[in-house]
Amino acid sequence: MSTDDVLADVGPRLRRMRKEREVTLAGLSEATGISVSTLSRLESGLRKPSLELLLPIARAHQVPLDELVGAPPVGDPRVRSKPIVRFGRTHWPLTRQPGGLQAFKVLEPQRRQEPDPRTHEGYEWLYVLSGRLRLVLGEHDVVLAAGEAAEFDTRVPHWFGSTGEGPVEFLSLFGPQGERMHVRARPSRS
Repeated sequence: MSTDDVLADVGPRLRRMRKEREVTLAGLSEATGISVSTLSRLESGLRKPSLELLLPIARAHQVPLDELVGAPPVGDPRVRSKPIVRFGRTHWPLTRQPGGLQAFKVLEPQRRQEPDPRTHEGYEWLYVLSGRLRLVLGEHDVVLAAGEAAEFDTRVPHWFGSTGEGPVEFLSLFGPQGERMHVRARPSRS
């Protein structure tokens, strides 16, 4: 649909909306501060709608601007992925394209495991949503709490899992070697 077609549909939509709400041109004029003649010309298509005119009308009718201009509905933004259970850990894929950067939400149940560090090509970034995540990375053995992140080259022997104190929920971003994720954080205010 062209811009001219969209604009041509605004006037009749404004008239229909006003009549459905049983509002007179004079009443709408009083609520918006727009003259009756301007409102009449908008509704009849003799005046092109502008933001300066449509915003007060949308406020007066208490509707989003999209409703006045007949914007197409936005597709459902929710990610509906099926969980994958691997080695007792539940993964929800957050990316859909094969190759490149992959993102997962992961739930690790409460359990005690002996770390078994592995290596492979790539780069990984972990962000803990809730619980505590044990990360063994080379010679380091650290525990990440909610809100903490780690990033590492997966060619370094690594293992991560539950501390055994409770389940842990985290985000995992994994990419081919050389792709690195960066987090920008504002300094804390003291």
